[in-house]
Amino acid sequence: MTQIAGKDIATPTRTKEILEKYGFSFKKSLGQNFLVDTNILHNIVSAADLTKEKGAIEIGPGIGALTEQLGRIAGKVMAIEIDQRLLPILEDTLSPYENIEVVHGDVLELNLKSLIEEKMTGVDKLSVVANLPYYVTTPILMKLLEERLPLENIVVMIQKEVAERIAAKPGTKDYGSLSVAAQFYAETEVAMIVPASVFIPRPNVDSAVIRLKVRERPPVEVDDQDIFFRVVRSSFAQRRKTLLNNLMNGLFLKTQKDEVIQMLADIGIDPTRRGETLSIEEFSRLANEGLRRGLIAK
Repeated sequence: MTQIAGKDIATPTRTKEILEKYGFSFKKSLGQNFLVDTNILHNIVSAADLTKEKGAIEIGPGIGALTEQLGRIAGKVMAIEIDQRLLPILEDTLSPYENIEVVHGDVLELNLKSLIEEKMTGVDKLSVVANLPYYVTTPILMKLLEERLPLENIVVMIQKEVAERIAAKPGTKDYGSLSVAAQFYAETEVAMIVPASVFIPRPNVDSAVIRLKVRERPPVEVDDQDIFFRVVRSSFAQRRKTLLNNLMNGLFLKTQKDEVIQMLADIGIDPTRRGETLSIEEFSRLANEGLRRGLIAK
């Protein structure tokens, strides 16, 4: 097929033209919603702080609306697409850009370190820039962060509610284990709110662009990362319960209660507080001290 001529992909007219040409139908199971607002795309790319010396990884390029914007700014772009039906469309829409390569696969199953070593040589820094499907936002973000990939920024459009949870501060209703996990690995900020009206098809909720500036090292010292996250998850198990009750239900033995109360007193944490009031620094103190006293087994 010949390449579709025209300007930016991310307009309602051109998006519909491309979809009709290929007879493409959206798969609800893949959470496909295509953005049709170039101004928002420019803002997303700008938030990633890309240059021709840097590279970008996109997850779920769709028909290439964000991909082409990345290709104009970044030195190299690797776009990972799970839906095989989109591959010929992307070959068409992205044909003017020699610096863009499309990889077919599920990002949750791919070896990203190997792909980066193979495909992204010759660039100084890497960022992930993507419009993520709502249903796999958290698994994808945690994979990107936990695998310690050589990333500078992660700039992603996700469900507004999830973005607010990721960036939430202690003591707020949105603060939870996801907030702590994301902020352990990155500095987080909501860059912009994106209305549902700028997508085809229109989703049921608004989206937000969140920027995660990946940290070189965590903001706190933890003696055992697995134990740190076990403590965090236990502390948020039931939000209405006190910190002590949650910890005793999910982490410590009933026979350890007096020792746990004493430990909390020694590290300056009131056992009647709720988990959502604790800072990352307090969680690290709790995890480290529990390990040192032999109250939490590896």
